[in-house]
Parts: sequence; structure tokens; C-alpha cells
Amino acid sequence: MQRLLVLFVSFLVAACAATPEPAAKTAVPAETQRVAARTIASPVVQPLPLAADYLIVDKSERLLVVYRKGKPLRAYRGIQFGDAPRGHKRFEGDERTPEGIYSIDRRNPQSSFHLSLGISYPNARDRAYAAQYGRSAGGDIFIHGQPTGYAGPPLKGDWTDGCIALTNAEIEELWRIVPNGTPIEIRP
Repeated sequence: MQRLLVLFVSFLVAACAATPEPAAKTAVPAETQRVAARTIASPVVQPLPLAADYLIVDKSERLLVVYRKGKPLRAYRGIQFGDAPRGHKRFEGDERTPEGIYSIDRRNPQSSFHLSLGISYPNARDRAYAAQYGRSAGGDIFIHGQPTGYAGPPLKGDWTDGCIALTNAEIEELWRIVPNGTPIEIRP
């Protein structure tokens, strides 16, 4: 399946390289060219027409539901969490997945995992809680796929440091339909 995907992406890149000459030449600012190059490097180029506007993660059910206008659009079961999945993340290194309402605030197509959507943890309340104990709340919480370069079946059990893990196919779909700024509610 990966070979087929690589072949398909190679075909798309080759097709894009043979673009017809434009009718009138226009100068493209260098800044725009760099952004376009980063976009092409991503395995997913265009978002799906139905963009999500809310995500709910139910940790006890191991379920992530994608909503649009109050209606479920997609559901992913069997999601994985940090090594200590119960309870809200309080401190850096506790390997818990946060609980509460956050948002998708960034994306990383070049992460150590197959794509990653950043979650806006920690918020001011999380930082204040940790600070009262003289500790860091941590950060770098993402929804992501399997480790980059890993070609086996999805890893078993809870194996992240507090992130939410999906299969590579699931994160590719989520990447296309979830824009930055989408609220995410993570329930116990």
C-alpha cells in the first residue's frame, strides 16, 4: 500500500512539473514560492470540501468524533494515548493526555510521527496549576500517526508521551478535514 501511495504521489509531482506555459508572465514573490514548496512537500495537498468545526475525544471510549455544524462527520475508534491515560495532564513528563477544551493550533508535516496536528495545551490555567508546584505543565501535545519510518501494523497499547495517536490513514484524513483553529474537547 505504501509503494502504491509513493507511486501515486510521484505521478502527481511529475504531472505538476509539466505545466503549460502561462499566457502572460507574472513575477511571484520569493516568499510565496517558499510557502508553495512547503505545501507540495506535504503528502496531503487539498482539504476535503467538508471541513470539521469541532472535535470530541472521549478517552474512556477511545473515540475521536469529528463534527460539522453539530453533526458527526467521522469517527475514529481505538485511539491511543500516553502511557498513563487516566486523568488530566498536570506536569511535563506525567505521560497523561490533557482533558478540557483546547484548539488545533498548528500542523507539522515533518514531525517524528506521520503528520501531526498540534493541540493548544497548555492553556493559562494549566500553566498556573503547574507553577504553583514549581513545575512545568509540559507541551507539544499532538494528534498524530505512527512513528515516521515505521512500516509495521499500528503500535499496540498506549505508547505516546501524552499525545493522541491514530493510524497513518486516519491522520491523513483528519489532516485534510481539520483546519487550524478547530476546537477540540477532550473528555475523561
